[in-house]
Amino acid sequence: MTLTETSAVMPERIATKRTVLMCRPEFFTVVYRINPWKDPAIPTDTSLAVAQWQTLYDTYIGLGFDVQLIDPVDGLPDMVYAANGGFIIDNIAYGASFTHPERQPEGPAYMDWFAANDFDVRAPQNINEGEGDFLLVGGVILAGTGFRSASNSHAELAGIYGREVVTLNLVNPNFYHLDTAIAVLDDTNIAYLESAFDEQSLVTLRALFPDAILATEEDAAVLGLNSYSDGYNVVIASRAKDFERQLRERGYNPIGVDLSELLLGGGGVKCCTLELRR
Repeated sequence: MTLTETSAVMPERIATKRTVLMCRPEFFTVVYRINPWKDPAIPTDTSLAVAQWQTLYDTYIGLGFDVQLIDPVDGLPDMVYAANGGFIIDNIAYGASFTHPERQPEGPAYMDWFAANDFDVRAPQNINEGEGDFLLVGGVILAGTGFRSASNSHAELAGIYGREVVTLNLVNPNFYHLDTAIAVLDDTNIAYLESAFDEQSLVTLRALFPDAILATEEDAAVLGLNSYSDGYNVVIASRAKDFERQLRERGYNPIGVDLSELLLGGGGVKCCTLELRR
C-alpha cells in the first residue's frame, strides 16, 4: 500500500489550522557564502526583505494560522530561516545542530525559545538542520541527507519520535535541504524535483508517491517547491507558474508570494516557516 490517493475521484482538499514559528529578518544580509545561492558581492536590501517577509506573515494570518515569533539576534542573518531551527512533533522539539559555524549559534537560540514555550526539548547528538531536512507526511518522516543533516541524525530522529524515517539522498548542491526539493501538500501527497535525488531515493519516492506532482527545473530554480500547505491552501513562490498550474489541477489553492530578497540567502516560503505540532 502506498501513501497516495487510491480513488480515481479527486478528494476534497481540506484546510486545517496550523501553528508556525517565524523570525522577522531584521538583521538579514549576505556576508558569507555557505550555499550556491549566497554571494556577498550582491547587495541585499534588509528593508525589502522585511517587507516581503511581512507579506508572508500577513498571508498566514489571513489563512487563520497561529503565528508565533522568535526574536531575531544581531549577527545571525540566517535566523529568518526558522525551519532550520528544529523539528517538532507531539510537543517534542528536536533541536538543530548546524553544519556551518556561521549558523551554529542559531541552534541554542531556538532551543531556548522551545523551552520557554513549554516544549519538551531534546538536544541533538548529531548534525541536523531541523525541518529543512525533516518533513512529516502522514505518519512518516522523510529525512534528507547529502549536504547538511548527517544520516546518523535519522536514527536519532526515529528513536525520539518512534516513527518510520525514510532516508533520501540529495545530490544537487542548489537543493541542499530537503524542503527545497520536496513540498508536502497534505498527509498523502507531495511534489518533488527528480534531479535533486539519487536513483535509489527516486525509486523510494516513486513507490511511496506514484501520483506526486513533478516540478519543473524552472520552478525549482526559484525555490517553488519551498512552499507551505495547510492541506488546501499552498503558499508558494509567485514565479513558480507551472507548479501553480499543477496545484490548481489537483484541487489545491496556490497563493503566490514574492520572497526574492530572501532567495538571495537561499531560502523561500518553507524556509521561513517552522511548524509547531503540539
